[in-house]
Amino acid sequence: MSRALRAEKTFDALREVIPAPETELDYRDPWQLLVAVILSAQCTDARVNLVTPSLFERFPDASSTAAVESEDVFPLIRSISYPNNKAKHLVGAARRLLQVYDGVVPRTVNELVTLPGVGRKTAQVVASVAYDVPTLAVDTHVFRVANRIGLVKRDATTPEKVERQLKRLLPEDTWGDAHHLLILHGRYTCTARSPSCESCVVAPVCLYAEERQRLPVPVSGLNPAKGTYWCKTRRHYFNEPDLPTDRHGSEQISCPKCGSMNVFISKTGHSAKRVRDFRV
Repeated sequence: MSRALRAEKTFDALREVIPAPETELDYRDPWQLLVAVILSAQCTDARVNLVTPSLFERFPDASSTAAVESEDVFPLIRSISYPNNKAKHLVGAARRLLQVYDGVVPRTVNELVTLPGVGRKTAQVVASVAYDVPTLAVDTHVFRVANRIGLVKRDATTPEKVERQLKRLLPEDTWGDAHHLLILHGRYTCTARSPSCESCVVAPVCLYAEERQRLPVPVSGLNPAKGTYWCKTRRHYFNEPDLPTDRHGSEQISCPKCGSMNVFISKTGHSAKRVRDFRV
């Protein structure tokens, strides 16, 4: 299946279950969106949404934020990851907006990245959501899901490569929706640690789901008391495995005696083989 056809089937399926893809951050205007996106770095949207009501009540706009020090902002965002740095970024961004952009959040990615605390991903999200600028930000969810499904090539090992390949693959007018669809799919279905492949609407065209289906069937009746792992090739238990790297760059568990990767976890009976999952 070509990547173009895989993408078409993927987004058709996702639109059936996510009919209105949009950000889950709560905001009223571009400034509040900018604040929320800055706060969301390495933090959940749910946590950000718990913090921003009191923050926006105290500092509703760039002017009020620029008039205080980061120490005044910190207590309101202390439950967010990296609150010291983010408080400094919010005040710094507000002051630069007033000095350079007359207090108005700029529309372009190149202008947005000049604000403290705003990297390329944050700038793209703000430009896309606030101003409908065609762009496609790649966060950890988009990176993981695009690679797992097979929307990008195996050499897409960085967010920048994923972004370039997705933009070449998808029509420009779908970039914003694609960004949200992949994020929401990654947040609730294709999760980092326990993806729900069994109930996933994308599974029929997903390379990751296909690889998981090819894993050996579980072995019943294993005894964890005899060892952490069981080698089906030599039919013996062991505790300390070898850890070779396969051709895809994934660390695997193998038998220290024969080198076989036909190894099972004694406690669960499941194969110890690891499918490349693109977690970052």
